Amino acid sequence: MPQAILVPILGDQLTRSLASLDGCEPADTIVLFMEVREETTYVKHHKAKIALILSAMRHFAAELEAEGWQVDYVRLLDPQNTGSFAGEIARAAKRHSASAVRIVEPGEWRVMEDLRALAARLPVSLEILPDDRFVSSIPEFLGWAQGRRELRMEFFYRLMREKTGLLMDGKKPEGGRWNYDKDNRAPPSARMNPVPVPRFTPDAVTQEVIALVEAEFASHFGSVERFGWPVTAGEAQQAANAFMAERLLQFGTWQDAMVHGEDELFHSLLSTSINLGLLDPLDLCRRAEAEYREGRAPLNAVEGFIRQIVGWREFIRGMYWLQMPQLREANALEATLPLPQFYWTGETQMRCMADCVRSTRENAHAHHIQRLMVLGNFALIAGIRPQELEDWFLVVYADAYEWVELPNVAAMSLFADGGTLASKPYAASGNYINKMSNYCGQCRYDVKQKTGPDACPFNPLYWHFMVKNRKRLETNMRINRIYGTWDKMSESRRSEYLQSAEQVLESLEPQDPRWVHD
Repeated sequence: MPQAILVPILGDQLTRSLASLDGCEPADTIVLFMEVREETTYVKHHKAKIALILSAMRHFAAELEAEGWQVDYVRLLDPQNTGSFAGEIARAAKRHSASAVRIVEPGEWRVMEDLRALAARLPVSLEILPDDRFVSSIPEFLGWAQGRRELRMEFFYRLMREKTGLLMDGKKPEGGRWNYDKDNRAPPSARMNPVPVPRFTPDAVTQEVIALVEAEFASHFGSVERFGWPVTAGEAQQAANAFMAERLLQFGTWQDAMVHGEDELFHSLLSTSINLGLLDPLDLCRRAEAEYREGRAPLNAVEGFIRQIVGWREFIRGMYWLQMPQLREANALEATLPLPQFYWTGETQMRCMADCVRSTRENAHAHHIQRLMVLGNFALIAGIRPQELEDWFLVVYADAYEWVELPNVAAMSLFADGGTLASKPYAASGNYINKMSNYCGQCRYDVKQKTGPDACPFNPLYWHFMVKNRKRLETNMRINRIYGTWDKMSESRRSEYLQSAEQVLESLEPQDPRWVHD
C-alpha cells in the first residue's frame, strides 16, 4: 500500500476547495484536524469563539468523511494530544507513515514560525501552500507596497476592483466614484426597521462542544447561552441569503449607526463564516453586485459591503504580513495605561461603553464602529497600552484572528505603528458618539458638558490626548488645525480640561490579568 499524504487543516481553513486538498485523492490522503489546547488558551478566548471553531471543525470533518476522505480527528481531550499544531502534525506523520505533509499557509505569524521550525525537523517534506482564498496573495501585496511613500487602503482597493471587475464600468468605477463612504454615515433614525439576523439552533454536535467549553474553559470571558452562529457552509449560506434579501438594502446608509440594545441593525454578521472559510468572500461580493445590477440594492450599500471585503479585509491582511513581527510590540505614542477592568465587566456609567461590552460578552460580537469609535477610541485617548487592548480584542470577538485583529487595533484604533496604516489617529470626543448613536441621551454623563465630574469622559480625554501627543501629531495635515483651537482657549479652560482628564484616568480600575492568561 503506498504511503499517504498528510493534509492538516486548521480551524480557519474549513473550505472544500482548499489548496492543500486540490489534486489529492481520498484513497491516498489523510486529512488531519487538531483541537489543541495551545490554540484555545494562548489567550483565553471567548467561550462562544471556541465553541464556534470547534463545532465548525467537527462538522466540516464529518462532511469530508461522508465524501469518502480518510479523516484523522484529534479531539481536545484525547489523552495522547500534545496540545500544539506542531506536536500533532509530527505525531500524525509518524502514525500514518506519511510520505509528505501539505498544508495551506496559516493566517498568523506565530503559527507560520512554528510550521517553519517543524519543517526543519520532520523526517518528511512539509509543503506550505499559498492561501488562494484571498484576491491578493501576500507576495502581490508586498510588491504593491514596496517603495510607496504612503500605504493607503483606498489605492489598493481600486487595484482590487480592477483585478476582480467588481462594480466596474469598463475601466471606470460604476457610478463614476470609487468610494461612497460619505453616503454611509447616517445617524440612527426612526425610519430604521432592521430584520433580525438568523440564528441557528445548536445541533447535537454543537451542544456537545458547548458542554466541553463550559467544562474546560469555565474561567474564560463571555457566554454561550445565546450561541447561534452558523457552523456549516450550509448554515452560512442561509445567513448570507438572508442578508442579501433583507438587510443589504439598508446596510450602506446606516452601517455607522449605533443604537442602545440593538446589536445587529443591518450588519451582515458574516465575518465569522468568512474567516472560518465557510463562505467565499469573492462570491459574496459578486452576489452583492448582482443585487445592485438587478435593482434590488443601492450602489452605496453594495459598494460599502464590497469595500469592506476586497478593500479593507485584503488590505489589513497584507499590512499584517508587511509589519510583523514588529507590529505586535509597536507603541509609537508610548501609551502605558493598563486596560480598565470595565472592558471585561461592563461596569461603567458610560452608557456607550457598557452597551458595547454587554454585546461583546453576550454575542462575541460588536460592529465595526462600536469597536473603532467607542471601545478603540476610549483606549486611544486614555493612553491604554496597545498590547493589552490587542489581547482583549483577540479574546472577545468570534471573528478575531491575529492577522485581522492586530492591524485593526494596533494601527487603526491606536495609531501604534505611527501612521503606516492610518493617515491620522481616530480620536474623537463625545460629540461623535452623540451624533452617531442614541447612547448619550440617557447616560449618567452629559455629553454637552466639557469638563467637571458630570462631563462625558470622552471630552476631556480627547484634549488630554491631543496635548500629550502634540509634538508627534501637530505636523499631521489632517488634524493640525485642532491645535489652533486649543491655543485659542484661555489658560484656565485648558487647565480644566487637563485636570478633568486626569481625574477620569485616576478613577480607572486596572484589569485583572487573569482574564487574558491563567
